[in-house]
Amino acid sequence: MSAAAKRTRSAPVEPDRLEPFSTPRQVERVFGHDEAAAEFLSSLHSGRLQHAWLLVGPEGVGKATLSYRLARTVLSQEFSQENTHGGTQDHIAGGSEDVPPDHPVFRKVAGLAHPNLLLIRRSWIEKSKRYSQWIGVDEVRRLRAFLGSTAGEGVWRVVIVDRADQLNQNAANALLKALEEPPPNTVFLLVASAEGRLPVTIRSRTRVLRLSALNEDSLMGAVRAALARDGVEADETTLALAIALSEGSVRRALELITGDGIQLYEDIVATFDALPGIDGAKIQRQAEKLSGNNETERLELYLALLLGLVERLVRFGATGEGLVDSEQTFATRFVSNENLSAWADAWEAISKARAEVFALNLDRSILVLDSWFRLQKLVQDHGH
Repeated sequence: MSAAAKRTRSAPVEPDRLEPFSTPRQVERVFGHDEAAAEFLSSLHSGRLQHAWLLVGPEGVGKATLSYRLARTVLSQEFSQENTHGGTQDHIAGGSEDVPPDHPVFRKVAGLAHPNLLLIRRSWIEKSKRYSQWIGVDEVRRLRAFLGSTAGEGVWRVVIVDRADQLNQNAANALLKALEEPPPNTVFLLVASAEGRLPVTIRSRTRVLRLSALNEDSLMGAVRAALARDGVEADETTLALAIALSEGSVRRALELITGDGIQLYEDIVATFDALPGIDGAKIQRQAEKLSGNNETERLELYLALLLGLVERLVRFGATGEGLVDSEQTFATRFVSNENLSAWADAWEAISKARAEVFALNLDRSILVLDSWFRLQKLVQDHGH
């Protein structure tokens, strides 16, 4: 049993959990995002902490991990009230910016057992044995009891919404009411990858922390730390390829290392290399396999790898750089200054189709087939 599994075997099932790794709230160190953390901590230690923060950025770069780090910092502060200019001013005193793993606050947050922390996320549907697609209003209504109770073990409360871009309309409206009239000494940390899905009314009441894809050093540090923490082994060749393909995402790199992501990528490269020829029967079988009810994560990874490859081809056409070694051969055959815009259009079209398929629950196998036929036609029309 992995270290992560031992720590969470009695915990509830986690949405978006990447097995066998620790959940973000169990991770003690955040790699990268120093500027975002410093901005929040500056506000915290000034005594005028903004009541709501929106952490936005690409998938898997550490938004949730950073939100738990910030939550631990807030919950570990000592609170005092001092008279300032004849009134009462709230001040934050003491407290460590990085709460160590052996600290009671760290342990309670890791176990979702801290009385002053509320996590809002998609709920488990017992009947269907799966998580809801969206965060519903009943989940957000838990705020009423949480914010109405007397705070224990200190005076600060922290609400984490992971992810805020998964709120349905009623849930978003309920959250908005809390943001409009926040109780004293309460901070909301909203995590989102698709900022545009959030209502403007919510975004306007938050201070935004924008997180970028990790650079290679931070990414390698985060991935090696996760492998060591959770007892997962990876050879250096696999590790290097996973880092190269991950587009700055820790989650993507770990998916590639532990699952069949490397094999998926190799299948994509082989299909690309054969263009404009295409094995229709093979692609059909793969599309059907990736479209199964329990294959959503593999399909998302497959599409991300495909789109990542097309994006690197566009970058190569523009700069002559950015390819993984195995992509060099067909890149020089297929991409030129003359057809660069066509490759960029293909990336945009596949990305749009992917978003529509998942949003509207359309036929996923058709998405895979159409993506490859689009690329086949592009190579036929513009390839060398």
